[in-house]
Amino acid sequence: MAPAAIGLAFLVLPLAGLLARAPWQTLAARLAEPRVMEALRLSLVTSTAATAACLLTGVPLAWLLARVAFRGRRVVRALVTVPLVLPPVVGGLALLLALGRGGLVGAWLDSTLGLALPFTTAAVVLAEAFVAMPFLVVSVEGALRSTDARFEEAAAILGASRWTVFRRVTLPLMAPGIAAGAVLCWARALGEFGATVTFAGSLPGRTQTMPLAVYRALESDPEAAMALSLVLLLVCVAVLACLRGRWVNVA
Repeated sequence: MAPAAIGLAFLVLPLAGLLARAPWQTLAARLAEPRVMEALRLSLVTSTAATAACLLTGVPLAWLLARVAFRGRRVVRALVTVPLVLPPVVGGLALLLALGRGGLVGAWLDSTLGLALPFTTAAVVLAEAFVAMPFLVVSVEGALRSTDARFEEAAAILGASRWTVFRRVTLPLMAPGIAAGAVLCWARALGEFGATVTFAGSLPGRTQTMPLAVYRALESDPEAAMALSLVLLLVCVAVLACLRGRWVNVA
């Protein structure tokens, strides 16, 4: 019990400190400040766009890993989960070396299409999607592996096309996994810092998301930093509430 209590206190104490020192009297005014609203708006837009991009590409990738036996599947799965353990700053540097103006693909984009991604809002979306997609893929793949593939086989035997089987059978079966993965993906994208600041910088109104605004505000306006931190904490609590009963066993 004693080590468990120490561990719990270690996790709860920082949150208690934030709640105790938060500027509750001026919280509404702080959140209404233009720079705070700007960072909040940018964070919501980019995290939602990143989640949409992850859904578009991550769900088919999860289906491929769960339903198709191919050579090198373990390697692909390992590569998909690398961003989970990769330091975010390293991920941002990797994105810069790949998609920067002198990068592997970025040089071609710049010379051919005149498209420069680093330090733009699009770079924020890419950085967030890079670190958040594994959460979606792992969740959806787990949901697919827990469902009975015989339902899909039965639909195919009855004459349903592959698209019909996916739309009418597979998609409803993995819908809970997609929903849970999308929520986790969105929350991870909202809180991303390291990859974003490395690949997109911290330009107010353009690439400065809420975590970056918190870091900058700590230097000059700690109360604004605490106000933004409370918003992020509220989002975390909302995410846990949405996933309650799926990821946490409760009595």
